[in-house]
Amino acid sequence: MMVKNEERTLSQCLDSVRGLADELIVVDTGSSDATPSIAASYGARVLPFDFTTVNFSAARNHAIAHASGRWILMLDADEKLDADSAPMIEELVGLDENAGYFLERHNHSSDSKPPTTDYVVRLFPNRLDYRYRGRVHETVDASILAGGGCLNKTAIRIDHNFSSDPEARRRKNHWYIEILKEEIAADPSDDSRLDFLAAEYHQLEMYDEATEIAERITQVRPLDPRAHLYLGLYHYAFKPDLERARADFNRALKLRPGYAEAESFLQLLDQQGA
Repeated sequence: MMVKNEERTLSQCLDSVRGLADELIVVDTGSSDATPSIAASYGARVLPFDFTTVNFSAARNHAIAHASGRWILMLDADEKLDADSAPMIEELVGLDENAGYFLERHNHSSDSKPPTTDYVVRLFPNRLDYRYRGRVHETVDASILAGGGCLNKTAIRIDHNFSSDPEARRRKNHWYIEILKEEIAADPSDDSRLDFLAAEYHQLEMYDEATEIAERITQVRPLDPRAHLYLGLYHYAFKPDLERARADFNRALKLRPGYAEAESFLQLLDQQGA
């Protein structure tokens, strides 16, 4: 884990893995509350980490580098492992495959909206070449694939409780945008950063900017059908240009024959006479 000022949620997280993890490693990036002492009370090894330069991958990789177990389970302090999922983790670890596993994450906000679900790779072998990449929106997926591993979906569930304060989320969006721009300038070849940048603009409802980034993505990944589908979505719904949307969806369908989402949007355009 990597943490900072998580005294409100940390205990719930650590309770959820009690009896599952042989060692707990908590990288603290500058807490001023009781977070380090709470972690230590669970028997965790608490490692301070200089976060002057924001780099979430570096902090996570610092934790991995100090792990002695054969497998890594990575959690955030505002997440907890579902009680029924521990046996599934033990079974997968027992198989000892060269694979990273997607966990099903249920995201709960505090504004009574239904939770959303996404999938994140959080369980993977402890290998020297399996490390996170990206200063923000850090992922381990690419390094697992580069190391010859595969990525498998599971029914392992984690529950994620996050703040629904819209202003706090907007500040975080803008913060991440600036860091992503720095990453893109430092390494223009890493087009994965463009995907996250488009998503940040989208969350801020800055659709002109998101469309511009979606166009850049199709330029650097011209054979990626999903990139053309997403660009078509922007031209269809957010920056209307139905002629271009049709061209985008047709391109996605040509690259992936039978692409159901592209076919659906083309049918919508036909129905609208566009």
